[in-house]
Amino acid sequence: MKITVINGTEKHGVTYRLKELFLENFKEKAVITEYYLPKDCPSFCTGCISCMLRGEDTCKDAGYIQKIASSMLEADLLVMTSPAYVFHVTGAMKALLDHFAYLWMPHRPAPEMFGKRAVIITQCLGAGAKSAAGDIRHSLSWWGISSVKVFSGRLMKDVVWEKLTEKKRRRLTGSIKRLSEKAACKDYAKPARTNFSIKMKFSVCRMMQKSLYRQNPSGYDVKYWERQGWLSKTRPWKNKNGKSNQA
Repeated sequence: MKITVINGTEKHGVTYRLKELFLENFKEKAVITEYYLPKDCPSFCTGCISCMLRGEDTCKDAGYIQKIASSMLEADLLVMTSPAYVFHVTGAMKALLDHFAYLWMPHRPAPEMFGKRAVIITQCLGAGAKSAAGDIRHSLSWWGISSVKVFSGRLMKDVVWEKLTEKKRRRLTGSIKRLSEKAACKDYAKPARTNFSIKMKFSVCRMMQKSLYRQNPSGYDVKYWERQGWLSKTRPWKNKNGKSNQA
């Protein structure tokens, strides 16, 4: 089993502690690859759209981005973490998600994403954890991922682990460990099932790509969809015989 973890901050605070607690059930049976932002993706997306027009390898930051992308595509489980900064993910996490615009369904979604599972871990002082998780979940959904579990811890006073009351630490620890135990029970040999919402998004994007193909069959995105067979009867969640290959 392979797990790819993307940490929205290099700080070893409460979010880091929660992530470590979540991974405890996997450390003996999984290969875990971690990335820390902004260290592992120090540059902002400039909106040049080269990745969409000419391919992801033409991005100025391809050396960073494609290393992370390869790790995500190979993983059975993605773990995305970020504390809430003003009700949203960290700037570093947002910068990374912006770089993956080409993976969105209207462009060139990766078939591997449609059967993948993901866990989002956020926490905040007061409110904003769910909103921050929503930032990540939005991207995961448009990448084609249906199975997403969210842990959003809410603190009302301190955001320093050592200063948390014993009661608060026990509550957070118990909650994240229960999520970890449930995730560890999954049969990762089988891809997760693609839900109706993702299939509908794919259907709308397919209609759009078919229209674009009639107008300009040499477009970078439409050529990708044609190679995948998605403009005809092939679907990313089905095998070559047209049957679902997901649990």
